[in-house]
Amino acid sequence: MSQIFDLKGKIAVVTGGGSGIGKSISERLASQGAKVYLLEYSEETGKEVVSGIHSAGGAAVFVQCDVSSQESVKQAFVQIPGSLDILVNNAGIAHVGNVETTPEEDFDRVYNVNVKGVYNCLQAGIGLMKEKGGSIINMASVASLTGISDRFAYSMSKGAVYTMTMSVAKDYLEYNIRCNCVAPGRVHTPFVDGFLKKNYPGKEQEMFEKLSKTQPIGRMGKPEEVANLVAYLVSDEASFITGSCYPIDGGFITLNT
Repeated sequence: MSQIFDLKGKIAVVTGGGSGIGKSISERLASQGAKVYLLEYSEETGKEVVSGIHSAGGAAVFVQCDVSSQESVKQAFVQIPGSLDILVNNAGIAHVGNVETTPEEDFDRVYNVNVKGVYNCLQAGIGLMKEKGGSIINMASVASLTGISDRFAYSMSKGAVYTMTMSVAKDYLEYNIRCNCVAPGRVHTPFVDGFLKKNYPGKEQEMFEKLSKTQPIGRMGKPEEVANLVAYLVSDEASFITGSCYPIDGGFITLNT
């Protein structure tokens, strides 16, 4: 019997694939047979993930890239031979603050990575998909769909990711290009640990438990759980799905009252 979510022979690009959710997505797609082009700003983490994929018998290529720079993105996509089957726009940064406490430079930084970065990669990748079709996943957030305190710039950016997803899905139906987004709640990544260490020294475990309980399910998500959802959505098993946003949030949006 054929493997479910089989991606053998597929070419995939994953941005921000060097850590956290992006790392798990890169590993998962490679384990399903895709050749993954891992676009990552950090050479150290990017090469480390690629090395791990190779050790597990998968195929991956590290490409250093700053998604906020259109020229950097163009140079990265030039390295992809032939057509592109899968694009996962995962690279992103966070920010804490309301509209009054968000400096212009922070707002611009979040916009340039989270919004312009997705735009840059969509523009570079779409042309490589038009001949044969393909699947795009944009990393949104629960902040795309509901109000979250002190996440003004971040929510702005993830709301844009959601609406860009619907726009691309509509515009490229005739090319058999599917475009969906995934909206995680809190996921336990190295970023979370670093945030707690920086902002709550000595109280990391206490705050970790507090943040975990904001999900009705009682814990944070795992990067590999998000990766499993992405693996399904980019596979042929999800060929009837486009223009959709999939929360993976432990009930955060629908069960918090």
